[in-house]
Amino acid sequence: MDSLTLFGFISVATMLLAYTLERRGRFWILLFALACLSSALYGLLAGTWPFALVESVWAFVALHRWWKAAP
Repeated sequence: MDSLTLFGFISVATMLLAYTLERRGRFWILLFALACLSSALYGLLAGTWPFALVESVWAFVALHRWWKAAP
């Protein structure tokens, strides 16, 4: 496994974990958004711009949800 693949795996695994735990608090929503941005970066580095575009949209949606969940 090369370093780019490992980076992508960690990004997507973090997304899954954070998405699963989102109901526990704002931290997990923010972590999900950051993991989406990380996955988007992976997509750009891997040359799969459609994946990067979709992950960027997910990051924006998650950041909006994080902002709205402010106490």
